[in-house]
Amino acid sequence: MLAGRDPTEVFAREGLLDELKKALSERILNAELDEHQDGEREAGGPDNRRNGVSKKSVLTGTSKVQLAIPRDRAGTFDPKLIAKYQRRFPDFDEKIISMYGAA
Repeated sequence: MLAGRDPTEVFAREGLLDELKKALSERILNAELDEHQDGEREAGGPDNRRNGVSKKSVLTGTSKVQLAIPRDRAGTFDPKLIAKYQRRFPDFDEKIISMYGAA
């Protein structure tokens, strides 16, 4: 993945690290929505399906990342990773590094 890539390209704005931040964040958000919908089904709630995504710009400690936040039809999904009105996520890099450092 990194073989043959210029290090300045990897660490530059909108480089590989920003792409990885975006992919990881969106994957976590989709998993959160899946868990939310499973919980509603188990509680006997109405059938609540996915309803596309909304775009959101989030400022991390080092860059600005454009995310696709998943939505549900009932509007009851409240993401935990990045809350509804949160625009800054300054500890993002440190949290990811600590997750992989513990492994």
